[in-house]
Amino acid sequence: MTDEHYFSETTSSADVRHHYEIDGPRGRIRVETSSGVFASRGLDRGTAVLLDTEVRRHLPPAPAGSHLCDLGAGAGPIALWLAAANPTCTVHAIEVNERARELCRTNALRNGLHNVVVVGPDSVDPAIRFHVIWSNPPVRIGKPALHALLEQWLNRLHPAGHADLVVGKNLGADSLARWLTERGLRTERVASAKGFRVLRVRPSSES
Repeated sequence: MTDEHYFSETTSSADVRHHYEIDGPRGRIRVETSSGVFASRGLDRGTAVLLDTEVRRHLPPAPAGSHLCDLGAGAGPIALWLAAANPTCTVHAIEVNERARELCRTNALRNGLHNVVVVGPDSVDPAIRFHVIWSNPPVRIGKPALHALLEQWLNRLHPAGHADLVVGKNLGADSLARWLTERGLRTERVASAKGFRVLRVRPSSES
């Protein structure tokens, strides 16, 4: 079974489970995933590049009490890592796929991470502004849909916040960076590894 429909709300594929572990900021994090979910057999390369980039940059924790976001959470490796690194913050794991949401909830509980809120994209309080958004965005939904998705959520960044996006170079990372800049968002490439770019995006200085 491939991940070709991981961005659908429901999946009818057999629920075949796999497990893997990642190095978290406070110890190992165990992740259970399944068919019909993005990265159904283990940590994908893009997410690995994003997490490795954040580790190497030694970023300070987000402000206590702030809201963080994993956009397109899948089974939750990014959300779990964010939650472990920022125990005083709320991490919103936003995911359209119902099976992935259930896995993410279970993974958070199994790892003792009670600051993760797993929701569909229509269930997030519109008043919330995010200090941090991390995402391995679903580029295979097509450019128009991807642009609409990013525009929707990047507009919800806190004025002092930022988003880190990991995108394959051969899947349009550089053109996406230009598009973001054209939208008035301050965009820079902070890492490039294994065929992926990590783009840091900040709100316009005029916002």
